[in-house]
Amino acid sequence: MAETVRVEKLDEVFMRVHCDDGLAKDLHDFFSFTVPGAKFMPSYKNRYWDGKVRLFSIKTNKIYIGLLPYVDEFCRERGFNFEGIQDVIGEKQRATEELHQFVEELNLPFSPRDYQMEAFRTAVQYGRQLLLSPTASGKSLIIYLLARYYNKKTIIIVPTTSLVEQMAKDFIDYGYDEEICKIYSGQPVFDSAITITTWQSFAKAPKEVMQSFDVVVGDEAHLFKAQTLKGILEKMKTTAIRIGTTGTLDGSECHRLQLEGMFGPVKKVISSYQLMEEGTIAKINIQCVILRHTKQKKMTYQEEMDYLCSSEERNKFITNLVSSLKGNTLVLFQYVEKHGEVLYPMLDGRVKDLHYVFGGTDTEDREKVRELVEKSNDSVILASYGTFSTGINIKKIDNVVFASPSKSRIRNLQSIGRGLRKADGKDSMRLFDIADDLQCDNFTLRHLKERINTYNEENFPYELKQFDLK
Repeated sequence: MAETVRVEKLDEVFMRVHCDDGLAKDLHDFFSFTVPGAKFMPSYKNRYWDGKVRLFSIKTNKIYIGLLPYVDEFCRERGFNFEGIQDVIGEKQRATEELHQFVEELNLPFSPRDYQMEAFRTAVQYGRQLLLSPTASGKSLIIYLLARYYNKKTIIIVPTTSLVEQMAKDFIDYGYDEEICKIYSGQPVFDSAITITTWQSFAKAPKEVMQSFDVVVGDEAHLFKAQTLKGILEKMKTTAIRIGTTGTLDGSECHRLQLEGMFGPVKKVISSYQLMEEGTIAKINIQCVILRHTKQKKMTYQEEMDYLCSSEERNKFITNLVSSLKGNTLVLFQYVEKHGEVLYPMLDGRVKDLHYVFGGTDTEDREKVRELVEKSNDSVILASYGTFSTGINIKKIDNVVFASPSKSRIRNLQSIGRGLRKADGKDSMRLFDIADDLQCDNFTLRHLKERINTYNEENFPYELKQFDLK
């Protein structure tokens, strides 16, 4: 007779798997993953950490509730009976026609697209979901529908102060006429049906405040693998409804399972390629620009970054490129002092309308930049990746320039997303992906290959062009 494995719900975050020690060891091994890039981290180099994330505790037999489908499959494949699923996840919500009726009664200024309704329906059905939907697919509308449908105390966690304001503005545009509590940088806190906050501000909230919400939505959910964000969701022990939204995952199983554990199963809503084919977002044309430098000696990664940031010829090339482009252009850099402050004076004398945005720029000033550029046809935004690669909604971006190289799949796709929104007179965007050949098997040239892999996976068309720097 097959042995029975039983799961027990501990709270809205964790469950316990009741099984023998042998199966517990197998589960521990199955849910252990090497973190990508761990070997470069100080804690690994100093031997404080072995570079692995373990999602199943062999001491307590605890694991995230969101990973229940994987535990179920793992046990059944090995011939075990599995009990307790309904005790953990409850009954599915049956809702189809009533959801359409509900949306009609909201009197939205426009009708949701089919894929937005499908994402809404799936999230309502399961109550725990990680919605994977690309930039410009209308994630804020999906979040709005969920917040209105549940009609419970809801908190929406976003990564930046700009996104707090943008999300609140979107909700008002959709017809929401009640007051929204916005938590960041000393804003007044009050009791409200909908609260929008940065994770940095919410992390400071008392435990009883965190546990007072019925619904939590994590926007840009790929960031929730960070320790602070993970800690927030683990403290929300009584919050049953958990929805994550993101445009990108980093491609690793470890990252996906961590997020599914905290939110729920991944639901791919639609792809950028499908949105382009439907004409919902702008078409993309990618120019991979390889700058060929004089032969350099092999460097460490940081030495290479310092060399590229300080390269006068490289920065001149970027300046000439940006000043020659027509339309609004977003130039993204990585290091503020080393690169942003070098490029700014070079561009300042060459372009008419230049805006410089970095971590030290106030939220109000960032919003002013967004509003000004929306009314312009020849502006340049010089911005750090941290401030403008995620979530900022500017429709009139015609060109994006990667002035600094990046290997991160998430950062690259999020940055591309800044230019994918359509606007009057705009149905395409150009990306200039600048890479460097130092003739020594350098890091940034290898990173270009990683980005090209991403472009291939996303069905983005690209061309390779090479220029010699004198």
